[in-house]
Amino acid sequence: MPWLQLKINSSRKLAPKLESALQTVGAQAVTMEDNADQPIFEPELGETPLWQETCVTGLFEADIDSDAILAEVERLYLQKAHIELQDAHWHLLEDKDWEREWMTHYHPIQCADKLWICPSWTPPPDPAATNIMLDPGLAFGTGTHPTTFLCLQWLAEQDMTEKTAIDYGCGSGILGIACLLLGAKHVSGTDIDPQALLATQDNVTRNDLAADCFPVFFPDKCPTEPCDLVAANILAGPLVELAPTLIALLKAGGKICLSGVLSSQQDAIVAAYGDHIDFNEVRTKDEWICVTGTKRH
Repeated sequence: MPWLQLKINSSRKLAPKLESALQTVGAQAVTMEDNADQPIFEPELGETPLWQETCVTGLFEADIDSDAILAEVERLYLQKAHIELQDAHWHLLEDKDWEREWMTHYHPIQCADKLWICPSWTPPPDPAATNIMLDPGLAFGTGTHPTTFLCLQWLAEQDMTEKTAIDYGCGSGILGIACLLLGAKHVSGTDIDPQALLATQDNVTRNDLAADCFPVFFPDKCPTEPCDLVAANILAGPLVELAPTLIALLKAGGKICLSGVLSSQQDAIVAAYGDHIDFNEVRTKDEWICVTGTKRH
């Protein structure tokens, strides 16, 4: 069945009022997207960020009375925002097999010479390489984001044979799975998001790994035994707050990989960890960095 989209150009301040109006008139879904290529990096805790120029889209079944719907949206918007609605357009959304359409846009990603991320529906380009089988899902970490890519690139260069590791903020479990496929004997994963813990368990199974090699925990239940490697791809603020915890989880001589950090936030990370970590290098991709180091004896 085809669908109709009502696209309306708006602003950060007025977009929520448009969302409310579209929901009131029966939109099946309402989405908001950047209308001016303006990035949002790290919102404050509890903040729902929007762009200065925001496109608000309402999705409707194609057999609606579009003129009547638009008139009602205009009336409600005037009532809520006290200004008339501008720049609203209807678009026909084709009837497609959206699952298959989405799959065509997700391809294997090469992170290092012998390390690939492959969706389950695509044969690995290099069967002899280390291939992480991972489908896009609700949890963060598919390799498409620069921070995940940088972490995997670094992990591929480490000797993981018989090592133990912690994937802190595991998301999809991609970093811990990479550790195991590269030779680690055990990884613990932790995340505050229940969906992430489920996604990690699913991806462990998808990669034919034993569940007991990669148990997952909420942070307050995470094992505290120091390990050989700690990987944390989250955000700069939490990384600074978690510095004592992550340092304590690492053996003397162990390696740490910190990402989810903008290049402008490097000094804050170095200051938080510098008393215990000798930093080896900083890798950069776009505006993001990955900071790695070794815990002092």
